[in-house]
Amino acid sequence: MDARLQRLARTLIHYSIGLKKGQLLKIQGEAVATPLIKAVFDEAVRVGAHPYAQIRVPDNEETLLKLGSDAQLKYISPVTRTESNKIDALVAIWGTENTKYLSGVDPKRQAFSRKSKGPLMKKLFKRIADKSLSWVGTQFPTLADAQAAGMSLTEYEDFVYKAGHVDKGDPVKHWKKVAKGQARLIKILNRIDRLHIRAEGTDLKMRVKGRKWVNCAGTENFPDGEIFASPIENTVEGRIHFSFPACYMGREVEDVHIEFKHGRAVKESAGKNEAFLKAMLGTDKGARSVGEIAIGTNYDIKRFSRNILFDEKIGGTCHMALGASILEAGGKNHSAIHWDMICDLKKGGEITADGKVIYRNGRFTI
Repeated sequence: MDARLQRLARTLIHYSIGLKKGQLLKIQGEAVATPLIKAVFDEAVRVGAHPYAQIRVPDNEETLLKLGSDAQLKYISPVTRTESNKIDALVAIWGTENTKYLSGVDPKRQAFSRKSKGPLMKKLFKRIADKSLSWVGTQFPTLADAQAAGMSLTEYEDFVYKAGHVDKGDPVKHWKKVAKGQARLIKILNRIDRLHIRAEGTDLKMRVKGRKWVNCAGTENFPDGEIFASPIENTVEGRIHFSFPACYMGREVEDVHIEFKHGRAVKESAGKNEAFLKAMLGTDKGARSVGEIAIGTNYDIKRFSRNILFDEKIGGTCHMALGASILEAGGKNHSAIHWDMICDLKKGGEITADGKVIYRNGRFTI
């Protein structure tokens, strides 16, 4: 087995979720991610936990969305409900054999299905916020994901493992250092009220007073590298242009422009897959509100890969999530979607806080 994979598994179990003896751990991923599923399972057994693996079959999801009745799309298994209440920890492993497997599905049916899962998502967000559920999501490098990123498999493996610092040395030491550095920034950001983001095609204002900025350093996403907050819901005003394609649920939406008034998206457009964008924003009442505003701080991720786990962390960018707030940040917006979209700030971008420049050309100035 690739030593980097084993190092990743150990980091996920011992650092990211801090798994303990006797805890119930769910590991989920597609069959193509079996090497990492096995490595995580092995490490969990060594801890004395009770791991089990759930293998996702993407073709089944496509079949249900294309052929299922409304009742079938809305149905949530009692097994799934029980599981969401009982597990102590979750390791979600991303990586697929086909990144476009939902491209032929009606966007409205995807939105309908997503809405039906809203209560389940709300429950999971609540458990994560109150620390009764530890979770982390990570990437297993697959050929399909490498192709989507425009890399060979070997290049993509190097990209994935370097971003998480599991390629060499002590990854835990690195992420603890990241956490310490970001804690200094968060101490400052937690005192601000008015945030103003400017870049090409972007002039956006919001208020964040009383909301909590969260330090992301490898505990819930791996790799990581961001700080985020949930803005006061009705204060988001202005417009934003997302520099990179917005990838979500197997679709790629390009050249996204969104205008906000009183915290709601009132006008949206896209150069590609605009119908999907509009369908997702129509999922439920909360889908047109902002659940998260964040700044990427991982400068080891230097290129766009069409994978939000990495792309939202790119140093020199900010990202916004439409839909559900992260409860630990104090947000109050509820939605069945949480769609992160990225705005590049490296060339002329600027963020001011209470009238003072705190970020310019992709770097903090404080």
